Parts: sequence; structure tokens; C-alpha cells
Amino acid sequence: MTVLPDDGLTLAAEFPDATHEQWQRLVEGVLRKSGKDVSGAAAEEALATALDDGLVASPLYTARDSAPDAGYPGFAPYVRGSRPVGGWDVRQRHERPEPARTNEALLADLENGVTSVWLAVGGTGIPVTGLAQALDGVYLDLAPVVLDAGEETGAAARELLRLYDERGVSRDAARGNLGADPLGLAARTGRPADTATAVELAGLCHEEYPGLRALTVDALPYHEAGASAAQELGVSLATGVACLRTLTAAGLTVEAACRQLEFRYAATADQFLTVAKLRAARRLWARVAEVSGAGAGDAGAQRQHAVTSSVMMTRRDPYVNMLRTTIACLGAGVGGADAVTVLPFDHELGLPDAFARRIARNTSSILLEESHLGRVADPAGGSWYVERLTDELAHSAWAFFQELERAGGQEQALRSGLVGDRLAATWQERKRRLAGRREPVTGVSEFPHLAEKPVEREPAPEAPRHDGGLPRVRRDEDYEALRARSDAHLAATGARPRVFLAALGPVSAHTARVAFASNLFQAGGVEPVHDPVTVDAVTAADAFARSGATVACLCSSDALYEEHAEEVAKALRAAGAQQVFLAGRPGEHPGVDTYVFAGCDAVSVLSSVLDRMGVAP
Repeated sequence: MTVLPDDGLTLAAEFPDATHEQWQRLVEGVLRKSGKDVSGAAAEEALATALDDGLVASPLYTARDSAPDAGYPGFAPYVRGSRPVGGWDVRQRHERPEPARTNEALLADLENGVTSVWLAVGGTGIPVTGLAQALDGVYLDLAPVVLDAGEETGAAARELLRLYDERGVSRDAARGNLGADPLGLAARTGRPADTATAVELAGLCHEEYPGLRALTVDALPYHEAGASAAQELGVSLATGVACLRTLTAAGLTVEAACRQLEFRYAATADQFLTVAKLRAARRLWARVAEVSGAGAGDAGAQRQHAVTSSVMMTRRDPYVNMLRTTIACLGAGVGGADAVTVLPFDHELGLPDAFARRIARNTSSILLEESHLGRVADPAGGSWYVERLTDELAHSAWAFFQELERAGGQEQALRSGLVGDRLAATWQERKRRLAGRREPVTGVSEFPHLAEKPVEREPAPEAPRHDGGLPRVRRDEDYEALRARSDAHLAATGARPRVFLAALGPVSAHTARVAFASNLFQAGGVEPVHDPVTVDAVTAADAFARSGATVACLCSSDALYEEHAEEVAKALRAAGAQQVFLAGRPGEHPGVDTYVFAGCDAVSVLSSVLDRMGVAP
């Protein structure tokens, strides 16, 4: 065995440092092979990824991509965490309306890894009068309780405080959040914000319950209406500032008012964006606290509750949601959230069962106990990409916050429609990417499974609709509508609408486009028929007739299209094909009606083909 001398040299000492220009030249060579003749900075830009809010993710980050000093974990500006240690509170949400069944589920969670509970009370949740039964057997001095009671916040808060007294919990030992969120409720319902209850509860918590917070600055209504990450941060800042103004006007100091707030954000399957968003949120709020006059201490340390996004959850192939929520939970934990709620994978299908709740809570347990994420504070700190993205996101969010402030503040911006308009524009752009499958949704727009057995769940109580509130959006909504049409057609006729894939030439020539077309049509509930594997002008008509399809799609290489597409399309027409597609970029192919290709508006194409097939909307 060779022993290296301990002379301070590294194994790479004999290799010269690579330069940025050398890397660019290598990129140029790869792009040239793909038909893009670009050089220098243009080559690098060709590999960049556009994000929302005008941000761009570069293909390479180096030490020159610097960002402001992030400080240390637990110290201002709190970019690296509001606490000097890692880990998070595992907070499970419960929204079942029956107190007895909620209690059963709640105790099972607390006995198996959950450390705090988030209760939907009033409305579609448990009634206020059932709160005592729901919390029966819960050690209220050990398990923090967070309320989500909407218009019944005052009554729910008073009932919880009564339970603390009744069960002998000292006021110093009470932990959690009473959940007052007047502006969030206004965003949900469109009704004017009533701050009186929030002010009353904040004063009570400040005077008598030092471990309780009274208010939640909930950014979920905006995320669920289509907000980008920067917009979500901007509205949370504007809401937080509105709360500070209200509470200080009622007599609290800035420091006391800050300590009454907990901020709630969405965590998505874009792990780096989630990490950067939570880090940026703390930096921004620390700045707000500073300019608002908060003195020394930790008043500017934002308390964060991250919730896995409901927008990203799908109703088709719902088990994939387990993967989405795992990545989101990872991003939330790495980003420094104080509490994390993982929504069950069947969240969008109704009330979750015991299995789904177990998987949700175990997601955090695995990341904390087996992956050891809780043992490291700010594990993403120092990453050039994360630090740069955090900085850029913070600037974009601050700009949106300033726009809201110029409009008169968050409440006025809601009433005027400014917030709704901005979010709607962002969502429309995102819908365009979803329709073009530029933002793929696994199991829905990519790799759908038409033979999937539906997952059945007990229906959740239907929430009342508020015409003036912000809408709720989902990434899968357009594709879900198409699949629902297909399901109804299957129920009525015993078969799904079909498309015949007319593959030309050898397997090597058509495999890629057959896979592409198959994925695309199944995303709309159209069953592809690929039998036989290869057809030509002589065999296409008979194969199409036997397929039971009414439309066809040619799949092959560009070269073979030039030779055979016209005659095969003519044969398919003669056999009764109502529409002939071609998988490839638009060109001049007589007999072809429509082209399908990467980036085409799949939703529009699929909707039109279902219309042509007579599948009812």
C-alpha cells in the first residue's frame, strides 16, 4: 500500500483548476451536436431554466454568485433559521367533523410521532362544543394545539382556554396558536376583515399565556389561488405589517406584537424553491421588525409553520402524492420551518384513512430520525445556488410587498381586486405551462395509468362557497376534467374513447414517438391502441378498423414521414378515421389534420379530440 506524504498537498494538486470559459466551451460542443450553434454566455443561457417572478436558475453556480452574508443560525437576520438548532415540530392536521373519531385519530398520531395538533374547528370541522371530547386524553401541557376556526375563532379560542383551566394546565405551560387570521379569512370569503377578536386574543395571550400565540399570518389562501413564491411572501409580509399596525394601535409594543404572530407557508415538491422561500421569509420579516422598531432580542425571528401544498396534490394516481409530500417536507425541514404538516396522500379525495395519516406522520419521522435532518441547522447554507436564489427571491418578494403597501396595504389590496388580479395572471401563465406539459404532473399529464383502480374515501364535508373570496386551484384541474369525461363515457358505453397509433417502419424508428403519443392521449383519458406494432399503406386500414378507434395518430421518424405519411393517412381516412394526427413538429403532410409535439397545448388538443369523438363534457 502506498502511503501519501503528509505535506499538505491534495490529490488534485497536480491538476490545474478548470475555468468557467473551459466549461462554456464544453457546453458549446454539446449544444452544437443538438443543432444549436451558440457560444459564450449564450450557450450558458440556453441551459438556464426560467422560474416564476422573473427569476432564472442558471446551469452552473460558482463562488462569484455571491449573496449577502446570511449570518448564523438563530441570529439576525435569521436567514439560516430562527433557532440555532435543527429539527421541527411534527404537526398533523385534523378536519373530521365527528369529535369522537377525531379524538381516536388524534391520540393515535400523538402516540406515534406527532408532536402537535392542528384542529379544524367550526364550519366543516369539529363543532366548538365538541372540542373537549376531541381533546379527551390529550396532555395539553405537552402537546401544543393550533386552531383553525375561521369565523368561529373567538368561540373556539375561549373553549380551548377553558379546557386549559379545567384540566389544571398552568397558563405558563399552554403552548400553540389560537389561529386568529382576519385577513386570511377575508381572502377566503371576500368579507371585510374583523380584527376585534384578534386584538382581544392577542392581548390576553400577551398578558396571561406567554407560550400561546394568538394570530396566524396564513399565506395558504394565496398559494392555493395560484400565487408564485414571491407573491406568497409578499402578501405574508403585507399581512404581517397590517397585524403589527393593528396590535400596536391597541397598545402592544412592536416586540409583543411580533411574538403574537406565526407565519404559515406552503411547501412544494420544488425542494430548492421551498428551501429558499422559507429562508427569504425570515430575512424579510427580520427587516420588517427592524424598521418597525423592534429592539434587541428575538422579536424579529419569524415563527414558521410549513404545510405541504394542496395545489400539487392529484386525485389520479394519488399514491404519487407520497413522493411529492416527502420532497416538500424535506424542503421545509431543510429550509428551517419550525413546524411541518404533511398532508395525507388522499387529501384531495376526501377524509384520510388511518393508513394515509400514518404515512403522513412517518414522512417527518423518517427524515428526522433516519435521515438525521434534525441534527443539522441550515444544511443548505453555503450552497451558491440556494444562497443566490434566496437573495433573488427576497428582492422579488419585497417588490411585491411594496406594491401592496402603495395600494393601501393588504386589506385594501384585497378589496380593490389587486391581489386577485395579480394571482390570477400568475396562475394563467402556469396553466399554460401545465397544458403544454412544460410543467409535468406525474401520473396525470405524464405516465397516466388508465386502468388504475380509483381510491375511494369518505367524502369530506363540503365547504361553503364564497363568491367574493379567492379561488382554489389545482395543477391537475384541466386534466381531471378530461379524465372525468372519459370515465363517464366508459360508464355509459363500456369502453373508453380510443386512438389508433399507426406506427411506421422499424421499432427503432417509431418507439420514442409512440411512447410520446401514448402518454399524451392517455392524459385525456383516450386509450391508445398499438396493434399491430408496425403498419403501412396496405395494412393500416384493416388495423384501424379492428382497433375500435375513431381517430388515428401517425408515429415514426421524420424521414419515414416524408416517404409514407401521405399514403398511410389516406388509407386511414378511407377506413373511416375522423381525424388523423401526426406525432412530430408541424410540416406539410397531406391528409394530416393536427400535429402533436413536445410543448403543444395538450389540454386543447385532447379537449377537441374528445369533442370530435362525441364524448360529452
